[in-house]
Amino acid sequence: MSRCDECGKQENMPYQCRHCGGTFCAEHRLPENHGCPGLDNWSDPGGVFDSGFDDSVDDDAGGGIRDRLGIDTGPGGPLGYFRGNMTYVFLGAMWITFLLQHVVLLGISQDLHQALFVLRPSHPEYVWTWFTSIFAHAPGSLAHIGINSIVIYFFGRIVEDYVGSRDFTLLFLGSGALAGLGQVGFQILQNGGIPAFAPGVLGASGAALAVMGVLTVLNPNLRVYLYFILPVPLWLLTVGYTGWTVFQILSVGIGAGGTAQLAHLLGLGIGLLYGQHVKGRRRVPNQLQFGAGGRGPGGPGGPGGRGPF
Repeated sequence: MSRCDECGKQENMPYQCRHCGGTFCAEHRLPENHGCPGLDNWSDPGGVFDSGFDDSVDDDAGGGIRDRLGIDTGPGGPLGYFRGNMTYVFLGAMWITFLLQHVVLLGISQDLHQALFVLRPSHPEYVWTWFTSIFAHAPGSLAHIGINSIVIYFFGRIVEDYVGSRDFTLLFLGSGALAGLGQVGFQILQNGGIPAFAPGVLGASGAALAVMGVLTVLNPNLRVYLYFILPVPLWLLTVGYTGWTVFQILSVGIGAGGTAQLAHLLGLGIGLLYGQHVKGRRRVPNQLQFGAGGRGPGGPGGPGGRGPF
């Protein structure tokens, strides 16, 4: 059972508005019946509801980045799939990178794996690792990549719908890179210079926690099923995780438990700040719904549909 955001009616088979993310009964499912903020954008000169992936959609003069580069991100275009689907793109990139890590480790060498995928205090000048380390995860640890995948899958879809695919992409990559750089930067300061041997950083936890931080600001009372069983408000989950992370850092250090604790805290902080920046643009759903009817992989330019989260 879900509650209609417009009238409060309990609905067994709710409708999810793909433009504002709200949950509605049959009477209020149409955008015009629930005052959808997206109605203001239906005058789009390109005939497309803007997902936020490309600024040029609302540019009447046609002078946006898309036009200057000759890139078609509209429906049917070569990049149309990515509109509204960057959450899935990042998830796919994570698992592909995870497989590549094992190929390199088993077929070539650990040194090459470190150089390609791990952001290390000893080599912060390897700029590519600022980003490859976001998608790489601890080899052989399904729990590491699995937990990050769950957080990104459920929270990422809501945040991407809210801020648009372009801004979501910048948030994900920017927060992941800054969180990792913050961790290794502090390690360098602790050692009074670049250490010869120090643990590196890899994993999408910083980016995933940034996404969670944004959603915490947008809807702190969003019900989340902890371990898929215990319903808790998102704000409580965020406060609890923050408290535990701070305790770990103060009592053991930024690498407590073999985890980049400072990177996690930085990612969450970036998300909370960005959430305050974008708060109030439009409404967000008041609960996560699991099971059938989830959004398909298509989006505006792809083959899938959009249903309840």
